[in-house]
Amino acid sequence: MHEMGIASSIVDTVTAEAQKRPGTRLLAVGLRLGEVSGVSAEALEFCFQSLVKGTELEPIGLEIERSPRRHRCPQCGCEFDVVDYDPTCPKCGEFSTALISGDEMEIVYLEVEDG
Repeated sequence: MHEMGIASSIVDTVTAEAQKRPGTRLLAVGLRLGEVSGVSAEALEFCFQSLVKGTELEPIGLEIERSPRRHRCPQCGCEFDVVDYDPTCPKCGEFSTALISGDEMEIVYLEVEDG
């Protein structure tokens, strides 16, 4: 389960940021997770909560924002969300479109409360 390794990396990053901000309390970490990232949001959430349980981070929440699979057409430049795994351009019908987002996994924010 690679989600445990990912969750561990998130915890390490959050811990390092917490050490830079003494006297504050971490409330949440926000993660953008692409539709085709290959990561299960549910498994990642479970792993994250398992890792922070019983630690000083325990009250922190993992908030996952899902990012849709988007493509760009090389013929007409149309950018669109892929629906039902069909990468065909809705504007001109071109099949060979390119992925421009939906494969990302990134920490986008850390919610902190001053002590």
